[in-house]
Amino acid sequence: MTDGLTTIASRHSVKVTIDRLAADLAAKGITVFARIDHAGGAAAVGMALRPTEVLIFGNPKAGTPLMQANQTIGIDLPLKVLAWEDAAGKVWLTYNEPAWLAERHKLGPDTAAAVAMLAGGLKNLVQAAAS
Repeated sequence: MTDGLTTIASRHSVKVTIDRLAADLAAKGITVFARIDHAGGAAAVGMALRPTEVLIFGNPKAGTPLMQANQTIGIDLPLKVLAWEDAAGKVWLTYNEPAWLAERHKLGPDTAAAVAMLAGGLKNLVQAAAS
């Protein structure tokens, strides 16, 4: 985990992948704070960009204990997932690994269980959206 990023392939378009992720989050009561369409932003200024969207989401019950341990992790929370299309038309989902974020912000061992739970939940959500 040298760069802290995990990337997996999606079987769907960028839009459908993010739609699926947003629906799964809503069904689990997790707040979606923003959906950013980078390609739409690029088009608005006359520039081309392959489909690229970010979904920003979180749950205070999961994030607050991490911020109590070290408030600087708030720069990386809420969580984000990027869906993007490569030059060959393949769609990918990329996200920051919670364990990497914990290391980056020097969270202690007392947060390990919360970080592991966050990592497992995020992995499951992303895999479901991509499949």
